Formats: sequence, structure tokens, C-alpha cells
Amino acid sequence: MEVRDTASCNPAYSLTVSVDVDAVANWINTTDGSAQTPTNVSRGIYGANVGIDRLLKLFDKYKIKATFFTPAHSLESFPKQLAKVRDAGHELGLHGYTHEYPSKLSAEQQQAVLDKSIEVLTKFCNGKKPQGYTAPAWATSKELIPQLEAAGIFYDHSFMHHDVQPYYAPDSSHTWIETNHTKSADQWMLPMTKLKPSKVVEIPANWHVDDWPPLQPMMGVPGTHGYIDTATVEKLWKEQFDFAYREYDKFIFPISIHPQVSGKPHVVLLHER
Repeated sequence: MEVRDTASCNPAYSLTVSVDVDAVANWINTTDGSAQTPTNVSRGIYGANVGIDRLLKLFDKYKIKATFFTPAHSLESFPKQLAKVRDAGHELGLHGYTHEYPSKLSAEQQQAVLDKSIEVLTKFCNGKKPQGYTAPAWATSKELIPQLEAAGIFYDHSFMHHDVQPYYAPDSSHTWIETNHTKSADQWMLPMTKLKPSKVVEIPANWHVDDWPPLQPMMGVPGTHGYIDTATVEKLWKEQFDFAYREYDKFIFPISIHPQVSGKPHVVLLHER
């Protein structure tokens, strides 16, 4: 959603709303094949059935067009719900097949997931190939950007080199050496090599404007809380926006949300405010 300065008719900022339709996919992404509980799976079903409907109603009310980053598993499992998204004119973007983390996959597995996901979304969108991608959990890999570039994907939303400005994602040719205390210091006291841009546009990711960590309860999982007062989240988001509005003539404000989180009543009211 682009907002214009009425005095100059120039875009002042772009509010990018990305919706990660993880649904059941992220819950059954147990990485080692271990069983998931039916209750957690039901949380994903809630997101697909209840959360999507509430967000579509919210976006329609305020004339917002969003990008729904959709694991192919979500699309194939809930096609009627995703058809509502497509038919309302929202963009569908890539988000893995079963919310797999690229960082934990081999290059071959990553390519297979990307190929399958592009195939599923392209067919669902009547032959229109998806243009954007966001990595599940933003857990990227060295192979990600080269594979996206080779597949002709226009933009990515996974990296954090900036928070409110777009840029070209590095091509992953840069290297670094992790500190290893078992080796002599001169083996790891070396700088990172130079960044080289790819052809993939990066729309920055930002955990501080993501609804999942503060508002999704996940018992015993580090990095999540679930019970933060929405007024606190609202204040945090507004402060970041106010800073960007003060410091930049033009900027992107990339909010990332999930139907099973932002479809909850108290979070819908947060978005309305």
C-alpha cells in the first residue's frame, strides 16, 4: 500500500503487509519427522479457516492489498480459502512447501522445494508465476539467493541488511569464518569478504514488526512469548514508523503477520487501530 504526500504527489512511504499463511505447514515442520499434536495442527487449521477470513475482511474494509506468502502445503490443503485470497486481488508469494527451513536442507532439497512450490502456485494462479519469496522463519541459506535468481524470482523478503530501505540482496559469494576456539586465533581473525549484489530485490525482513514472537504462545520455545499486551506491540511498531518517517524521504515499512496470530480478536483490533 503506497501512501502519497498530498502536497508533492510523491510517495512518502510504502506500507508492505505480508501475510505468512503457514496454516498447518509450520506445525508439521518437525524437521526430524517426529509426530505433532492434533491440538497444534488445529491451531493451523484455525489460521487457514478463521484467520484468513478475518484478515480478508479487514483488508477489504481499509482497501489494502497484501502479499500472502503461502507454503504450497497450505495452498493444496486449503484451496478454497486461498482462492478467496487470489480472487480478492492479493498477491500470492512463495514460502516453501511445508515451511521447511532452507538452512537445514541440502542444496538439492532446497531446489526441489522451490521447483515444487513454483509449480503449485503458478498452476493455482492460472499460469502466472509468483514473483516474490520469503524464507520460512527467515532461516536462509547460502544457496537461497542464487536459486531464486536462477528461477527468475524478482524479489525476496528474508534478509536484514536494512530495515526500511529496499536493496539488491547479496549474491551469497561473500564468505566469513566463524570463531573456533579449538584452533589458533590467526585462523579465524579474518574479515568478511566483500558483498556483491544479485539481481534479486530485497524487501527487508524485521522481527520487530512481526506478530509471531510477541503474540503466538509456543510453550518452552525460545524467542516466542505469546502474551504481550497489544498496546505494547502497537507502541513498538509506531515508534519504528515514526523514526523512519522522520529520517527518510521515502521508505518501506514491512509488517509481517500470520492468520493464526493476527486473526485473533485482540490482534484484529490492534491492526484496526
